[in-house]
Amino acid sequence: MANLLFVGDIVGDPGMKITRLAIPRLRQTQALNAVVVNAENASDGTGLTPNLYRQLRQAGVDAVTLGDHIYKKQEIIKLLAVETEPICRPLNFPDVSPGKTVAWVPLPEGNKLAVLSVMGRSFMRHVDCPFAALDQALEQLHSQTRHILVDVHAEATADKIMLGRFLDGRVSAVIGTHTHVATADEQILPGGTAYITDVGMTGPYDGVLGRRYDRVLHTNRTFVPTSFDVATGDPRLAGVIIDLDDDSGKARSIRRVMIREVDLSASA
Repeated sequence: MANLLFVGDIVGDPGMKITRLAIPRLRQTQALNAVVVNAENASDGTGLTPNLYRQLRQAGVDAVTLGDHIYKKQEIIKLLAVETEPICRPLNFPDVSPGKTVAWVPLPEGNKLAVLSVMGRSFMRHVDCPFAALDQALEQLHSQTRHILVDVHAEATADKIMLGRFLDGRVSAVIGTHTHVATADEQILPGGTAYITDVGMTGPYDGVLGRRYDRVLHTNRTFVPTSFDVATGDPRLAGVIIDLDDDSGKARSIRRVMIREVDLSASA
C-alpha cells in the first residue's frame, strides 16, 4: 500500500514556513511514501521561484504542481523544462507553453506515480478542453502506470466534480485546488478514485484567501486599488492523505489534514 500526501495551494512565506516544518514530521509520523504539493502561490503570493522549489524538495516534497500563476516568476521556466525535475505545468495549456505535463514519483513495490495538473475553464483564463487533454494523456500513461494523481486547478465547483466523475476508475485520485477553501466532500468514488473538490490553502488564515484582509476590504469597499500583500497570522497546512492499492492503483481511503503552526511548535 502506498501512502500519499497532497498539500494544497502554498501561499507566500507563511505557507512555505509551515510546509518546511510539517512535511518532515508528517513523512515520519504518517509513514508517507510520496508528497505532492501545489505551489503556484509560494513566491509572495503568486508564482514560484527555483529557490523556493529547491526548498520544497529539500523539505521532502516529491513533486510540484502549478496553475494559472505558473509563469508569474519567469525564472521558473528553465526549471520547468528539465526532464529530471518533478514539476509540471497544466496539461491543457497550449502545446507551445513551456514545461512538462507529467511529474513522476517512485512508489513502493517498483510502482511509480504520475502527477498531472489540469485547469478548469469556468471563470478562468482560456485553456484547451480538459476532457480531451486528459483522454489523450491517459491513453499513453495507462501503459506505464496504474498510479495517477490529477490536480484539478479550477474556480467552479462543478468543473471539479465533472472531472472527478469523468476520471473515476481511470486515475487514483482527483484533487481540487485554486479556491483556497477546503471542502468536506472527500470520498472514494464508485470506480475507486479518491476525490475532494478543494483541498484548501497552506498559508495564513487571518486574511482573505491568504491576503491581508484590511487591504482587500479597503479596495472592495472603496474601489481604490491597494497591494494585496500576503497575510501573516495563523499559518496552517491543508491537505489530504490517500492510501493507494499497490496492484490496482485504486484508492482505499482519503482523509483531510489541517495542521496549525502553533500545534507544531507545541509538539516540538
